Amino acid sequence: MTMKREDWLAALQRLAGPVLDTAAEGRLRAAMTLERRPGSEVARNGRTYKRECFSPFEAVARLICGLSPWLSLAPDALDQQERRLQEKASALAARAIAQQLAPDSDDCAGFSELNFDHSPLLVNAAFLALALVRSKRWCMTLPHEVRDALLGAFQSARSCLPPQSNWLLFSCMLEAGIRLLGGDADRLRVDYGFRQFDRWYLGDGIYGDGAQFAADYYNSYVIQPMLLALCDSFPDVAGELHGAIRARARTCGEHLERMIAPDGSFPALGRSITYRCGAFHLLAALALRGELPPALSIGGVREALGRTICTTLAPESYRADGFLSIGLRGSQPELGEHYITTGSLYLCATAFLPMGLGPEDPFWTAPAADWTQKRLWK
Repeated sequence: MTMKREDWLAALQRLAGPVLDTAAEGRLRAAMTLERRPGSEVARNGRTYKRECFSPFEAVARLICGLSPWLSLAPDALDQQERRLQEKASALAARAIAQQLAPDSDDCAGFSELNFDHSPLLVNAAFLALALVRSKRWCMTLPHEVRDALLGAFQSARSCLPPQSNWLLFSCMLEAGIRLLGGDADRLRVDYGFRQFDRWYLGDGIYGDGAQFAADYYNSYVIQPMLLALCDSFPDVAGELHGAIRARARTCGEHLERMIAPDGSFPALGRSITYRCGAFHLLAALALRGELPPALSIGGVREALGRTICTTLAPESYRADGFLSIGLRGSQPELGEHYITTGSLYLCATAFLPMGLGPEDPFWTAPAADWTQKRLWK
């Protein structure tokens, strides 16, 4: 079955609706009953915080990370129905961010209270910064007070110390968000991130997550999309690494396309597999940027991504309350690591990044084509 743009839009609306509708009113914490593995608490200075403290901000930041390019599209590029949906989603997303940052909100993320080493706040502040950097037009439509609060939150999250892994890029993305919002970015942090990951490059489009190889999708979940965005934000810092980072991303994107089976399934490898179609964050980002590998057809990538969305976000993947359940397809709570809660799952929204391309873009107008695995296994 071919997924048209309106099918992608319907799938995105189903994913986003329960989060945005409740988060915009400051009710997400109350409305989103959390699934999580027992023992998933976070310790700080002798105190223990349950993941419930962080999950609403996770859901908002990760959802908007996938949604923001669509919100940034010029309205006159859309038909009347999609324009209305975009206008509504944009208003809800802005209010959802405001609720996360308002001290008197029941959903307040609590940047001033909960900053500590390895904090989930650092991770999700970085995903929100990535959303804004990708969608500067929409970022500038946010009310001044919301942008000021975001700047303060990003600056506050600097106190979180990242481990030597993909988390280094979360600290770097904060600096990109700070620069975008008018603050003074720490270029040394960004330079360190670029140079560490260049040292950790293993070849054939793959970086280590730290010094070691990890058989998972973190090159796509985090590493390569953030490196590309940091090159855009800090071309002066990336310098001679810019071309290599883009070339490596295209190679990795080609590998990702070849992992998508004819039915839209893909190998369930490594950590965080409950991010579902978010495993193809990098491939979706390359499509959004117009930088797909030459070996891939645009129509084939569109069909492949659409099929993974259909497969992993099937109706049985949603709970009766409209929120996602932990799993790769349907409810599979045993797949959730200790850091996974209901809010974490919304990184799957990054598969929808091509919605930020207008309806007349070749991504949507190119003839449907078989992707690699579908073509090979016919």
